[in-house]
Amino acid sequence: MMIFEILKHQARITAFKSVIRQIPLRRQLHQTVRTPPTRYGTKVFIGLGAGVSLLSLGYNSQVHNDVHAMDTSIHELTPISTADTYESGLYQASQKEEYDQYDAYRKSKTQHPSILVRTLYKTMFFLQDYLIDPIVTFSRFIELSCLFLPVLLSSPICWFGRKHRNADGVLVRTGATLWYRYLRWSAEQAGASFIKLGQWAASRTDIFPQEMCDELATLHSHAKAHSFHQTKKILEKSFGGLPFNQIFDEFDEKPVGVGAIAQVYIAKLSKKALNQAAKQEAEIQQRLKHKDKAHEPQFFENLIVTENLDSNERVAIKVLHPKVEININRDLKIMKFFADFINIIPTMEWLSLPDEVEQFSILMRLQLDLRIEALNLAKFRENFKSRLDIHFPKPYLSFTTRDVLVEEYIYAIPLSKLLSLTDNFGKNLSKEISDKGLDAFLKMLILDNFVHADLHPGNMMVRFYKNEHFKHEKEYKIVKTSNEQETNKITEELMKLGNNQTAWCEKLALLYEHGYHAEICFLDVGLVTELNHTDRVNFIDLFKALSEFDGYKAGELMIERSRTPETAINKEIFALKVEKLVDRMKLRTFTLGTVSIGDLLDQVLSMVRNHHVRMEGDFVSVVVAILLLEGIGRQLDPKLDLFQRFVYALLFGFPTEEMDIFY
Repeated sequence: MMIFEILKHQARITAFKSVIRQIPLRRQLHQTVRTPPTRYGTKVFIGLGAGVSLLSLGYNSQVHNDVHAMDTSIHELTPISTADTYESGLYQASQKEEYDQYDAYRKSKTQHPSILVRTLYKTMFFLQDYLIDPIVTFSRFIELSCLFLPVLLSSPICWFGRKHRNADGVLVRTGATLWYRYLRWSAEQAGASFIKLGQWAASRTDIFPQEMCDELATLHSHAKAHSFHQTKKILEKSFGGLPFNQIFDEFDEKPVGVGAIAQVYIAKLSKKALNQAAKQEAEIQQRLKHKDKAHEPQFFENLIVTENLDSNERVAIKVLHPKVEININRDLKIMKFFADFINIIPTMEWLSLPDEVEQFSILMRLQLDLRIEALNLAKFRENFKSRLDIHFPKPYLSFTTRDVLVEEYIYAIPLSKLLSLTDNFGKNLSKEISDKGLDAFLKMLILDNFVHADLHPGNMMVRFYKNEHFKHEKEYKIVKTSNEQETNKITEELMKLGNNQTAWCEKLALLYEHGYHAEICFLDVGLVTELNHTDRVNFIDLFKALSEFDGYKAGELMIERSRTPETAINKEIFALKVEKLVDRMKLRTFTLGTVSIGDLLDQVLSMVRNHHVRMEGDFVSVVVAILLLEGIGRQLDPKLDLFQRFVYALLFGFPTEEMDIFY
């Protein structure tokens, strides 16, 4: 019995590892086969006995190949307080809930009062763990091998072909360009997990070549939408078993967007659904009142769940694809196998690919619980509650579950549209959008330590409101004198202009003269970057060295506080390169007055890759966000100097656009 208890303990720690092979049953069975011939009946008896023993042992070892949530109708999720960060606390709480549900489900079935039912479930679980799941996983492994083995074997083509300049003016061989495109195509064919892996790899210029990252950044999901029938089943479960036609007054059956993990619909909730949410909200508030008075309530405990939602308000509904979690978990196991294999290759250990796959696994699982995105929205709204010109959609936690996210639908202009209006760059509302977007990011980074980790034009939208107190000048106080209907009307008028750039520029200038200002809306906050105490100290020390133009010290800090300082090569040369780069930045600061901190960080990441300096993933995420935001800001306002604004924010606070008075 002690052996079985040890096996159970080990299975809980490594849920996906089989421990059967640790028991010398094979040797015992082998000895059984070598015994002298027996009668047929005796052989059958021995075979059945061995089968039952193996079945019992298989169940007791509790090998869980694909742990997944059994109850996806739970609305609440409270972060674990002992975690390093808020986001980490949400992740740990979500995973704990999932494992507890899975273990409780199996325990309830295998301890059924009926011996027949117990035996059937034990047999079913054993077959699932040791036959069905391994066969499916192996089939997926063969499929992925057929896709990526040719990619691996064709990699030497990167060394051949003429050198040419790509869209960014970087010299790259024709063979490398072709191979990167082949890699991107293979990732698209491999499905959701590998599309997300490619998009994640595109942000890791500290590990992979810039040209490869640029190609992977163009990855698009060609996921097929799941059926409306499946959506109805998921939504009915999320809304406590209410029939679908009683949940919504209106529901557009065609999804407005289909991604690798989920798809999005637009709808209007019924009064019955809203009344049910109000009742649940009252129960939550009552429960919170009975908590220990010494307990300091967190912001999410005081959320007004429905936030005055009525049946006339449209909502966006994100629904996970059925079985997407099981499929992704299977792919993550295969990725880990490949990462462990590559890590064995000499000179490849500096990449720490097994650790990177583990970090990527966390990023994927964060997106598989939509309650985490809802709570991220709530936290961003709390952080920006004093900024009326920065908006995050309202999450409706009474309707949100692991599989379903219900949030406010925002009718606004995609930022990508405004980035195409080249004639308006640096003028009126385009400059204001740049200033406000940059201030929002710096606040996330410096004050809140809670940064949107997927800041690209597709996740940023703009709408316009009227401020009669401060027409076409800096808003020393934001007072919205236009209502939601007027704001939506302005958006509709602009969208009707289509691709007529001249008409767009004229309309924006007119709006600016009439006292309209920009409101930035941020979407898709499933992933955030939150530095723990150690990483935050390292980031501040590094920025302090850069602001003092001490490049050599900055280079030393990057090596000393990297994940694996011992794997860095030519440490002295690396520090000297950073020093030379910072000296060039200093010279440019005092001559031209503007510095592209994005170019600086981009070159630093290239040096990091060449010298095998392993940076923390969250730190790199912050750097990538800075690169993206500066790129967007400089398009809208060519005179933007992020470095100056960063320093001003640290010294004087916000808004940083007031620094224009001093320059």
